Amino acid sequence: NYRYREAIHKWDEALQLTPEDATLYEMKSQVLMSLHEMFPAVHAAEMAVQRNPRSWDAWQTLGRAQLGLGEIALAIRSFQVSLHIFPMNPEVWKEDLSWARKLHEQQKATKTEAVQALAKEKELAQESIPDYDFESDEIVAVCAAIAEKEKALSAAKTVVIVSASGAVETVTEKEDCPATPDETLFIRAR
Repeated sequence: NYRYREAIHKWDEALQLTPEDATLYEMKSQVLMSLHEMFPAVHAAEMAVQRNPRSWDAWQTLGRAQLGLGEIALAIRSFQVSLHIFPMNPEVWKEDLSWARKLHEQQKATKTEAVQALAKEKELAQESIPDYDFESDEIVAVCAAIAEKEKALSAAKTVVIVSASGAVETVTEKEDCPATPDETLFIRAR
């Protein structure tokens, strides 16, 4: 009747009375999956498998819960164990295991596409970096011009003056004529 919360409550009550009953854990796991609570569903299914490792339906439920978490490889293994216990189960063959394998193939294809896209991006990034000739005449001329500008700037001293009112003034001093403002009105910073 889709009264899943009540069912979980009843399963919990039953598990308090018979905590070793694997069937109760397996059925609780199915209800939890119906509520899309996958972590508790996997936990309940694992408890069922621990209590009764020969229960093919507990392994099947565990596989379904693992699929709900996106753990496809674990789900395939759980379905295989279920089939090992009860090989004539058409539901596990036709529905669960085939679906899990299909998802696994899609996952592998997606990973392959992602790796290829990443490799292509890396290749494009490497191609877009130009190969500079650091010994070319243009580069040498630019470096020489920057060095000359730096030499001229080092000959003159630049002082930033901030007044008590917050006004900022930049003053360039020559080596031969330093002009320092009155220290009581200004704060000197470099």
